[in-house]
Amino acid sequence: MKKTGLLLVLCAALAASAQQNTSGDQTGTNPIVTAASFPFERVQTPTDADLYCAGFISEHVLPDANYVAGGLHTPIASKFQNGDLIYLTGGSYQAGQQYSILRELRDPNEQELFQGQGRLLKMLGQPYSELGRVRILDTRSKMAVAQVDFSCDSMVPGDIVVPFAEKTPISFHSPVRFDRYLPASNKTSGRIVMAKDFDSEIGTGGKVYLNVGSNQGVKVGDYFRATRSYEADLKDPVDSLSFKASESEDTEKNQAAFEPNLLTRTKGPSIHVADMPRRAVGEIVVLSTGPSTSTGMIVFSLEDVHVGDDVELDEQ
Repeated sequence: MKKTGLLLVLCAALAASAQQNTSGDQTGTNPIVTAASFPFERVQTPTDADLYCAGFISEHVLPDANYVAGGLHTPIASKFQNGDLIYLTGGSYQAGQQYSILRELRDPNEQELFQGQGRLLKMLGQPYSELGRVRILDTRSKMAVAQVDFSCDSMVPGDIVVPFAEKTPISFHSPVRFDRYLPASNKTSGRIVMAKDFDSEIGTGGKVYLNVGSNQGVKVGDYFRATRSYEADLKDPVDSLSFKASESEDTEKNQAAFEPNLLTRTKGPSIHVADMPRRAVGEIVVLSTGPSTSTGMIVFSLEDVHVGDDVELDEQ
């Protein structure tokens, strides 16, 4: 009987200890672990299509002497995909060799998504999209004949041809709790400067380009958390409009006001946006790196990730 009693006491103590470790210190600096601030993260694993269709920013403009000139059904067909026969200009082709098809990009909108985006992109280099992979079938004519083995998007005349290179496989961490309000650290940090297809808001599976690369120690398979401050929302031309709207009830005697409205209200609490905690909005795995840029894929997101969001190395 005494042994049974001691066993029950020990079990109760262990249960209490486990509950305390799960909940955290409610009065100290340790956070309380809840689904609201520590959602369970399940990452989306990149496929071969994600790896080979992500695109990148190159520090230097790539040679464009070799390019797509047409295809079997030119001029009736001008876009080529899986299985199509296409013709390539240039030299040094050999039957059986594989080549990647790239497109040198320009943004037709020419509109900045955050202040200084255009200048920053010009400093980083030239964006390219990856359109797919071809295999050389015949080199007996002035133009080589190739077959499209794999296409991410339609290939058109003028798209450039470069030797194919295998991508580095990605290793993944197991599902973990994602700390939504983790304070800033001194780890490698940067910014999302652009997204694939010139998107401005990106969700899970989307591809983004960062302004940090191998020169900053970034490696394929590294994870970055995307973060956003409420000051960034305040500077956004659209999101800032909500800050200027009324945030109080008519029945409230001392109505509070955010910073944009502080000059117009006469009394009530002042809410300083800069004092609000930064929030993590998603997690990014690095697919490829250049000297000063990286291509990443969003593998987990709590809300839309924006071009212009900050990123910080996340060592899970």
